[in-house]
Amino acid sequence: MLSVTPVYAALLAILFIALSVRVISQRRSDKISYGDGGNTTMLKVMRTHSNFVEYTPFAVLLIAMVELQGASGLLLNLLGLTLLSGRLLHAYGFGRSPQIVILRQIGMLLTFAAILVAAIANLVLAL
Repeated sequence: MLSVTPVYAALLAILFIALSVRVISQRRSDKISYGDGGNTTMLKVMRTHSNFVEYTPFAVLLIAMVELQGASGLLLNLLGLTLLSGRLLHAYGFGRSPQIVILRQIGMLLTFAAILVAAIANLVLAL
């Protein structure tokens, strides 16, 4: 049974909703119903949201599989905190104008670290 992964999945879902609301608000503000309308602010808000969507589900799935294989709570919490921190830092750093490049970079590094460590843990636990 999963008990750690759902906590991080829920926190990440809240961040997803916040990023979604930013997209909706920007669309309403700029009266853009489809695409980015050639508006760079709209494009930035959309890409911040899209980047989250591109990486987070796969990472959460990997962490859930690690948990289902009986990994320690310490490893699971480290993976969850690394992913959550990475996604928060990336969204904040990339979503700012001008962007805060170092936060964006650290955010991606942490996201990749969570995915890579979870992938390796899955292989080790499965074999």
